[in-house]
Amino acid sequence: MLTVNRDGLTLDKFVPFVTICIEFQAISMKVKSKNVSAQFSAIEWFARVELAACYRLADIFGFSDVIWNHITSKIPGTEHFLINRFGFRFDEVTASNLVTIDLEGDVIESGSGTSAEDINLTGFVIHSAIHAARPDITCVMHTHSKAGMVVSALKHGLVPMTIDAMPFYNRVAYHDFEGLSVDLGERTRLAKALGDKNAMILRNHGLLTCGKDVSEAFMKMYYLERACEVQLRAQATGQDIHLPTSDICEKTAMQSNQFSHGAYEWPALLRLVDKKCPDYKE
Repeated sequence: MLTVNRDGLTLDKFVPFVTICIEFQAISMKVKSKNVSAQFSAIEWFARVELAACYRLADIFGFSDVIWNHITSKIPGTEHFLINRFGFRFDEVTASNLVTIDLEGDVIESGSGTSAEDINLTGFVIHSAIHAARPDITCVMHTHSKAGMVVSALKHGLVPMTIDAMPFYNRVAYHDFEGLSVDLGERTRLAKALGDKNAMILRNHGLLTCGKDVSEAFMKMYYLERACEVQLRAQATGQDIHLPTSDICEKTAMQSNQFSHGAYEWPALLRLVDKKCPDYKE
């Protein structure tokens, strides 16, 4: 039933006007997005959108830590990589406010955001170490999750007790804690510790994964995080834990790594982030 306002006009007379306003707002948002994206090459804009989606997904899945931690992505065809603006939460990251820096830490493009500092030094040290040493790597992801930090403090680290942990069997590196990563000299040691692996546990610190693209780095982190959480729950029971043989662990790792992490999951994850926070593309 239509309502009547105090002027005696029915709601249906306002419907066309409301519709026009909504459509105009939608068009304005699209134009704004196009104007922003026009500042960058198509290749860089795609990289920005993918990385912004990764930040939002990391927040959705509980990988964020207020303004700390970072996910970086190299811009194809350059020695530059994208990083979140220091002071921004993961849920505030958008394609346009990401900062472009080079391997020396110089800001190439400050993005649309503003804050007291463009980038966090510790984030630059850790991520530039990997980008400089591993040209095969596009994306690097580092987290301080509770489960990840606990496992990083355990003497034996990650234990291959579940299907999520076995892909990392003999394929996860370890780097000893040196304090806050503000020493540029640590970059050499970080790169050496990682070697040719795509996952690393930073002792007494947290987790790090990398991949040939954003989707691979994210899904490796997803499985590594879950492996850590399940391990702690199993160990908390105080019961004896059944561990598969080394042959089975190696077989499972080889089977799992035949498929690129993220190849199948990423489209579904993009649908999720499009539904929950579509503004990441701005």
